[in-house]
Formats: sequence, C-alpha cells, structure tokens
Amino acid sequence: MNRVSPHPGIRTAGGGAVSGVFHAVMGESSPPPDERPEDKVISAMRMGRTVLGIVAAIWIVVAYPLSDGREEFVLGKLVELGLSCGVLMAGTFVGIAAFLIAGTPDRRRVFARRLSGPALSTLSLAVGPAVIWLSLATLKGDLVDEPGLVAFFSSIFGRGIICSLLSLLVLVIGALLAVVLLVASILYTIVAAYVCVSTCFRASSVHQLLPALLSPLLVWALFAFQLFTGPDVAAPPEVLYTFLLGGPLTVTALSVWEVRRLRARHGITLRTALGR
Repeated sequence: MNRVSPHPGIRTAGGGAVSGVFHAVMGESSPPPDERPEDKVISAMRMGRTVLGIVAAIWIVVAYPLSDGREEFVLGKLVELGLSCGVLMAGTFVGIAAFLIAGTPDRRRVFARRLSGPALSTLSLAVGPAVIWLSLATLKGDLVDEPGLVAFFSSIFGRGIICSLLSLLVLVIGALLAVVLLVASILYTIVAAYVCVSTCFRASSVHQLLPALLSPLLVWALFAFQLFTGPDVAAPPEVLYTFLLGGPLTVTALSVWEVRRLRARHGITLRTALGR
C-alpha cells in the first residue's frame, strides 16, 4: 500500500503530544483517495439528513406539549446522547475488529495503522468525564481540604494568621477554578459526544464503508430505547410513530444508497475493502 500523509484533522493544537504517541505506535497511515474519496453528494446528503432531523425534532417539541417537565426532557436527551455514544462506541470497535479479522494479512496491517483516528476520538471523549470528576472531587474537598492546607502552610510559615489566610485563599481560588472547569467540561463533553456520534468515532479513518454500515445500528438501537422509555411529547400515535420511524428508516435508506454509490462511482466494495 502507498504511504500517504496523515489525516489533517488528527494533529490539533491541543492534541499534538497525544497524537504523536499514537502515530509513533500505530503508524502514520490514513486511507488513500481511492478508499476515502471526496464525494460532495454524499457529504451533502449527510448534512441534509442531520439538518432535517434537527428541524423535525424541534418541530415536534414545539408543536406538542412535553410528556414530562423540561428538566426531565433535558436529562432524557443527555441520557440518550450517552446511550448513543455507548452503542456507537461498541459498534465501531466491533466493526473495526470484524474488518481486522475478515481482512487479508496485508489489509489487517493497513487497518491497524489507521486505528489512531478512532482511538483519539475515544480519548477526546474520555477527557470530559475525567475533568468533571476532578472538578466535583475538588468542590467536595476530596482532593484538598482545609485541614490539609493548614498543615501544609504551617509546615512552611508556622501556625498563624498568614497560614489561615493562605489556606482560605487557596480554597476560594480552587473552588472558583473548579466551578469554571466543571461548566466548561460539561459543555465540552456534550459537544465531544455529539461529534463522536456524528462521525462514528472517526470510523472512516479506518475505511469509508464503516460509517455507512454502523449508522443504522445506532438509530435502530435508539428507536428501541425510545419505545421502552416512552415518548417525549404528547403527540397523536400516527404523528409520534411517523417521527420515531422516520429517523431509522431514513438513515438506513441513506446508508444503503451510500454503499451503492461508493461501489458504482468509486469502485469501493466490502470485498475490495477486505482484500478478498
């Protein structure tokens, strides 16, 4: 296989060091143009599907009253986003593992060199919850508490007003920083989760077919979850089930169309992907 330059989205200002480690271990290969073509029609259809889904979700929430309160609705959507990440993460790595197992030895080595994309995507998602935990632990005093600070500063300055003032100052500054980090990390986690879901944890870094094969798994799993948890809005059954089924059917149809287009326009098939 020809060596090509790394995927341009991997090296970012915040992830350069981590990216360097992953590239050193896994190699610097990303799919060549014949395996990851720039198809503007596919990109436009994906964008159109996303916009249509957002518009439909906003319309049904505005048009019909919520089944529960706003707080329960928001929490439910956050749970749904977390479930999406869990389902898609499991599906992505199962799909990648299947590609590695089913591929020829040469293709396995090629796929293995491309694992830095999904690995970095997973790592970027894990950073948010880790910072949230760190912020909460700081606010609760699990990491540093007042007696510990007093003992630390008293060993340097001795017990007195200076020791007490420094301890109080560190606690106040630490609490303010922890609050800022907590808010920022929550927002970051939500955005990172959405990006990971929308890109299938950068599965296309391994092969272009993977996102099309994995997307239906996610939407049908969410459909089953919504059936068990009940509707978010008090809409008539015909409207509700049209909305619930519209997403999975649309995504599945678009995935089938995308696979067919990749085969017809670019010669990309599952057999060629696996080297069979």
